[in-house]
Amino acid sequence: MASPKLSKAEIEARIKAAGERAKAEAEERRRKEPQKEQAKEIGGRKGPDPTRYGDWENKGIASDF
Repeated sequence: MASPKLSKAEIEARIKAAGERAKAEAEERRRKEPQKEQAKEIGGRKGPDPTRYGDWENKGIASDF
């Protein structure tokens, strides 16, 4: 049995609906999960987090990976 052919608009609507369901499920999990307190970093780097902003600096030399 062949599946019915879906139009591009129907496919996009299904993808959007699936994304909205996934987002709602993730938000529900976050609400139920207890919030953990992060430990304070001792002796860490100053300034923005290099893993977030993409620049690593060591002894004045910056590099991108």
